[in-house]
Amino acid sequence: MAASGPDGQLRGHGLHGFYRSGIRVLARLELRLGGIEPLPLQGTLTSAAEARFLGAVRLPGDPDPDPALTVERLRHADGVETVTVRNTGSRPARLPLELAMGTDLGPMTEIAAGLRSPDLPSQVQSAGLRWAGQTHSATVTAKPSPHAVLAGAGVLRWDLEVQPGARWSVELRTELEISGPGPRPPGGRGTGVPLPWAEAEVRCDDPRAELLVPRSLDALGRLLLADPDRPTDLYAASGAPWRFGLAPADALWAARLTLPLGTRLAAGTLRALARRQQPAGGPGQRPEGLLPGALRHAGPELPPSCTATEATLLFVTVLAEAWRWGLPRQEVAELLPAVERALGTLRAGLVDGFVTDLSRPVEDRSTNPPAARSEVQAQAVRAALHGAELLEAFGRPGAEEWRDWAAALRSRFRERFWIDDLSGGRPAAALAVGGRPLPAVASSLVHLLDLGLSSDGGRHEGLLDREQTRMVAQRLAAPELDCGWGLRTLSAKSPRFNPLGHRSGAVRVHETALAIGGMAEAGFEREAGALLEGLLGASAFLEGRLPEMYAGEQRIAGCPPVPHPAACRPAAVSAAGAVHAVLTLAGVRPDVPAGRVLVRPASTAPLGELQLTGLRVGGEPFSVRVSRIGVAVVEEASAALQLGAR
Repeated sequence: MAASGPDGQLRGHGLHGFYRSGIRVLARLELRLGGIEPLPLQGTLTSAAEARFLGAVRLPGDPDPDPALTVERLRHADGVETVTVRNTGSRPARLPLELAMGTDLGPMTEIAAGLRSPDLPSQVQSAGLRWAGQTHSATVTAKPSPHAVLAGAGVLRWDLEVQPGARWSVELRTELEISGPGPRPPGGRGTGVPLPWAEAEVRCDDPRAELLVPRSLDALGRLLLADPDRPTDLYAASGAPWRFGLAPADALWAARLTLPLGTRLAAGTLRALARRQQPAGGPGQRPEGLLPGALRHAGPELPPSCTATEATLLFVTVLAEAWRWGLPRQEVAELLPAVERALGTLRAGLVDGFVTDLSRPVEDRSTNPPAARSEVQAQAVRAALHGAELLEAFGRPGAEEWRDWAAALRSRFRERFWIDDLSGGRPAAALAVGGRPLPAVASSLVHLLDLGLSSDGGRHEGLLDREQTRMVAQRLAAPELDCGWGLRTLSAKSPRFNPLGHRSGAVRVHETALAIGGMAEAGFEREAGALLEGLLGASAFLEGRLPEMYAGEQRIAGCPPVPHPAACRPAAVSAAGAVHAVLTLAGVRPDVPAGRVLVRPASTAPLGELQLTGLRVGGEPFSVRVSRIGVAVVEEASAALQLGAR
């Protein structure tokens, strides 16, 4: 990873620097030509992993007001930077180029907390500089070699003579060395390992969508990691810069939301997480089958949410839906023991009839019961039904028991979670100790509309009946939650609303994307189209690169969305969510084990004519075109699939 200001100078301030494995390899890289910094002209991302910075320098005594020299810096996140000086003037340019460097080899966790250690002393290294710390060392090498190396000042110097119309370049390469033994950390996608999805192409009447999908996939591709001993089992890091590592819930969301592009990311993610499931332990320990995950702040009106619970339930759903999309039967069978362990954790997780924080020991949950959140009940019912389908299809016992379990939880939810009010009612966001409903109106309601892919391209029965679904959809579409850029995480009517609050008012992209799919599936296509317009409107101001979140300020014509200072950009769930928001409009719902695929696009056609190529169903190419009146035509599909529409 690399971070700087728009001028391209790494000054060691804040987050500035090159990073690898959570360590700041280089904190400062300041360029001066002829003793002065170039005048910054432009700094832009050319991809999620590359940036280009352009500056200009006027030669002393130049009679022409136009700058004769330009300095281009092409920077790659892997630690390589190429500096090119061009002379477009009429006389030779003779002046020194100096690069001042330094580093503290600080860990990302300390830098994120605002800590900054003094720079380490530099040493001369062949064609560059070296810094040594207690556990890590860093080197910068230059090609061509510098004419002078000033180790005390950390400066590399070249005495340039650039003729008119000529250019001169130097390549810098930054490397991190780890001292001593220890486990190897996860690394990025290795050379020769292909991307785990197809190269989809989107063509439609809305150019914003055509830009959003490829740039989101580019961002997600740069977040891919793999364990050192399983280089082909790719999974997504949560996001840069703050969470550049495996967060199981985020990785599973990213895999699930990109299933239309293939099942390889889902397979790699599921296998990586199966290796991390909680083993069997003694009394008082976490239950077997739980995936790791920390508690997450849920805003001022709700108790913290447990990402370990979210990931454990989502694991079952991702495997079941990947199987419907065409994950080979043998690969599914190998992961079924992990599903059974996850379901076992769920079976033991009820407190007062509802699923709570599965990460807490059973005894602690009984004596000090946590709140039961509404979205967790939805995720639990979906996991139970998906688990039942897998158990039944693979000849394992327990399918009917899980269907009965889901039906019982659904009945209890409708009886105890629903709050009647003058607007017609709404589900409680959570039940506190003693069954007291917490009436917060939050974006977490979208999970009640996320029913999960089932047989024959259908959806499971959710926690809400038809009328309750209508009232939830209307609540999500109302201005208190829809700010015009997407869904606020907390209603603007709340006295605790904060448009910059992670869970108290900011817009989180992936929840808005889930709402688009869920509302369209429930028949509220115009409301879903309005939410999609919000995401596309935000993406137009952000060059097609949506961050994890942005402020939930009301949309004003001509004004961009307000950025959030702590948002990851890119973030796996927002990148995958942006892809999902567009692809879901085609309504492709496969059931590869049954040899069928259903196509039911949004009849309102919010993107106009839409053509999707490069999708994958059953591992084979799948292309569909949706007309401006919402009629779908499948243009490419496996001959083994029976096509249907409804």
